[in-house]
Amino acid sequence: MLYDYIIPRKKTKVVNVGKVKVGGENPISVQSMTNTNTTDYIATVKQIHALETAGVDIVRVSCPDQESTIALKKIIPEVQVPIVADIHFHYRRAIEAAEAGAACLRINPGNIGSSQKVMEVVKAAKSNNCSIRIGVNSGSLEPHLIDKYKSPTPEAMLESALTHMKILEDADFFNFKISVKSSNVFLAVKSYQMLSQACDYPLHLGITEAGSKRSGTVLSSLGIGSLLWQGIGDTIRVSLSADPVEEVKVGFDILKSLNLSNKGVKIISCPSCARQGFDVVKVVTEVEERLAHIKEPIKISMLGCVVNGIGEASYTDIGLVGISNKENVIYINGQKSHKISNEEVVEHLVKLVEEMVATKEKTKALNNTNLQG
Repeated sequence: MLYDYIIPRKKTKVVNVGKVKVGGENPISVQSMTNTNTTDYIATVKQIHALETAGVDIVRVSCPDQESTIALKKIIPEVQVPIVADIHFHYRRAIEAAEAGAACLRINPGNIGSSQKVMEVVKAAKSNNCSIRIGVNSGSLEPHLIDKYKSPTPEAMLESALTHMKILEDADFFNFKISVKSSNVFLAVKSYQMLSQACDYPLHLGITEAGSKRSGTVLSSLGIGSLLWQGIGDTIRVSLSADPVEEVKVGFDILKSLNLSNKGVKIISCPSCARQGFDVVKVVTEVEERLAHIKEPIKISMLGCVVNGIGEASYTDIGLVGISNKENVIYINGQKSHKISNEEVVEHLVKLVEEMVATKEKTKALNNTNLQG
């Protein structure tokens, strides 16, 4: 049996974001955010549907004006995932979003204004079963904290978070989660570590404004991954200057790499070399794209030669090992099964996975029937 490590997570309070429970022993959820104009509700719904297909758990939508909160009334009934309304300053937008059916409000209570305005937002959240995310960001820290600490520091981020927490707690509201994001991975990680020690509210992890698809993936993986490895974090959002669907893919890949999620296909593949018996890069790319819709946990190994291929195939559901320039060996559940030609390999792997998924689903349905009987 391969060595596997189960990361012990810090147990936090549980917050409901619509049908998704965040915190406690619940699975770590993956979020993303639309980049369409919210007022263009058709484009926004289309993008949310694409995110749902990718497996997203929660989607955030920006609401900078009243037209956007009005659009929420059309958007929310058309989608399946909970919607978080992103509110920055005007308290009326938060109230409108809660009344429109948003499952959560992303706000900084200190930016909302007077305590009376905060109370109005809290009242709307309570009346509409709406949670809140306190979103602290190093790029928009309160001026008095910059004056005090001279620059964004972990201590400044923590003080901001604790201040906003107290505002909500004083308003007798505890259904919230918190984030302390920064584009500086060291600042973000230290801030989250300090916040995790200071409270037991669920934490929303992210390295904000991380960059392009490639560089942002690296930064997010380092920051979010290191925190998750420490047992810190209950929900994550990878911020990329790319198609939001890519954020979801990277998010789940981070979770799968740490054994925190087994959702979908996990691929083990080699970088390829002169020993490869098939075009590894081409086959892996095509198989990954063809199986992106699979939600059942399936582990596949695709290695170009026998050096490590047989060993990896012994611990995967389906293994492909190159043995010559013309044919390859397929392993099923760790056992050598049959040979397949290079020309057939992609279609054959896709068929094997789909058949394995169908068998798992049939078995699961049968077990459920027996339990009910």
